[in-house]
Amino acid sequence: MARGRENALRRVRGIRLVAGALALGLGLAGLAACGSDEAPAGGGDGKLKIGLAYDVGGRGDQSFNDSAARGLDKAKAETGIETRELEASPGETDSAKEDRLRQLADGGFNPIIAIGYAYATPIGKVAKDHPNVKFAIIDDYSPGTDDGPNIANLTFAEHEGSFLVGVAAALKSKTNKVGYVGGVNTPLLQKFEVGYAAGVKAAKPTATVEVKYLTQPPDMTGFNDPAKGETAATGQLDAGADVIYAAAGGSGSGAFKSIKSKGKLGIGVDSDQYNVPELADVKDVIMTSMVKKVDLAVYDFITSVKAGKPISGNKVYDLKSGGIEYATSGGKVDDIKAQLEEYKQKIISGTVQVPSKK
Repeated sequence: MARGRENALRRVRGIRLVAGALALGLGLAGLAACGSDEAPAGGGDGKLKIGLAYDVGGRGDQSFNDSAARGLDKAKAETGIETRELEASPGETDSAKEDRLRQLADGGFNPIIAIGYAYATPIGKVAKDHPNVKFAIIDDYSPGTDDGPNIANLTFAEHEGSFLVGVAAALKSKTNKVGYVGGVNTPLLQKFEVGYAAGVKAAKPTATVEVKYLTQPPDMTGFNDPAKGETAATGQLDAGADVIYAAAGGSGSGAFKSIKSKGKLGIGVDSDQYNVPELADVKDVIMTSMVKKVDLAVYDFITSVKAGKPISGNKVYDLKSGGIEYATSGGKVDDIKAQLEEYKQKIISGTVQVPSKK
């Protein structure tokens, strides 16, 4: 009888221990669930869900955004990833950009890449609210704004590449006057302008540079208005310029149209625009392009996240790292390539210091 009661007590204690263990396990699971409601960067199958937010013009701008798209496409072709691409609208507010990034984060996309400095403030806010999502922003590093622990700042030494195409413009100019058409008058585009002007003056001190910006902030339509690009280029050509550097995104197509009509030379930006299919009708006037390898930066970031070692902080792509280059497609700078390469090596070695600000 005593032995029976002892066995019964043992069974009760066993049931209580099992129940306690179950409760503890459920509690820990609940805590883990509360700790993060966000998708990890890569699921159990190793696949990523990548969100990409374009700047104005989006995929198909023949320049900046298209370069980013190439990096995404390359990663997609090589690895099993799901993607979603969203595009900014001309004149939209920071709130609209913030909503776009939140839409991607809430949709389980991780990592998320924002294309363009205009996302600086929005990405800083969204990244704080989604600490387990990896973010990257192209073209901006603003401490206190978009420098969070889960943000990669992928920036470029555009002034170095612009210096080289400035040298090319000066050497090819017959009138001693060249032009610069910028999309929007921002510090970033001024960086292109300053580097370009420095290159022109280095190669030909007596040359002059005509400068025209299509719009002023906050009007960002200067990156996607070919008609304005055509008008600006026509004005510079009529004033005597015979080579124009069009750093204006999708508006550059209009500038090249005008340049072709006048039988002069143009310089592309971001992509090797001589090889852009949409610009086939004007490719014969594009003598070179300042190639900014946004595709490389996007690809590097995606592969770093997939490898479990995401890029963080500010990473600068310059001439030395191969993130900036000048294009030789079409053969129009073959005769001056030795001089361009000489300046390139001087910049890489530090012998030539290229200014980046006015």
